[in-house]
Amino acid sequence: MNTSRTERGVTYGILALFALIALTPVAGILSTALARQDSLKTGFALPDGLNWHNFADAWTRGHFGSYLFNSVLVAVAVVAATTVLATLAAYAFGTMRFPGSEVLFYLFVVGLTLPQEAVIVPLYFDLRHWGLTDTYWGLILPQTAQSLAFGVFWMRTYFRNTPRSLLEAARIDGATHWSTLTRILVPMGRPAFSTLTVIVFMWTWNEFLMALVMVSDEAHRTVPLGLAFFQGQHSSDTALLAAAATLIALPVVAVYLLLQRRFIQGMLTGSAKE
Repeated sequence: MNTSRTERGVTYGILALFALIALTPVAGILSTALARQDSLKTGFALPDGLNWHNFADAWTRGHFGSYLFNSVLVAVAVVAATTVLATLAAYAFGTMRFPGSEVLFYLFVVGLTLPQEAVIVPLYFDLRHWGLTDTYWGLILPQTAQSLAFGVFWMRTYFRNTPRSLLEAARIDGATHWSTLTRILVPMGRPAFSTLTVIVFMWTWNEFLMALVMVSDEAHRTVPLGLAFFQGQHSSDTALLAAAATLIALPVVAVYLLLQRRFIQGMLTGSAKE
């Protein structure tokens, strides 16, 4: 269906308005981050020069180098484990019919409705009993379990939307389930995998409550937890706080920009009905 120039202009105008609304807080943070450290200007006031050294000072004073390493390690491990486990489970739920499959799938879906605050205390005592608090495993295992509910739900939708004729042709050619998954469905599902990767990475990177409860030593702090302690020490240094917040947000922005095209394609594919 063809659209007129007026309709396209209105559409682009609305998109530009929403983009401006979304980018306004980002502009305020960057403006504050570039201001002098002794400046009282915050928000949308123009900075007194471009004080790029604020980022170096925040990085050094906040020990964000070690926190960044911890967050990258935990996020990569959670994304990898979630992607592999969710793909295997979702393939079974999406392409196979076996007794209890629907019940098992809806047990996974229940995980989407279970608030983290309801399980964090008993989870802490369980992990402490096994000696996993103040370790990377104390952050990786719970967050992987939390992400699996969405991962299985998301990937099952992709597998169920795969043409049945494609799976039947693979079986006729003698392909095993493993070959069908790894050689056909996984290469075809790159947009779905990219979307899952971006969402799980964002959730893991921004996770605060789990790190706050499970980690008490500085050696295993992640960047959101490190930012909270940094804020307590520099509550009046708004420029440093804004610079630290910008540094922490950059990896998520980089991952999204890297996978942006496949992320959007995966979202559109995942919203399609059978």
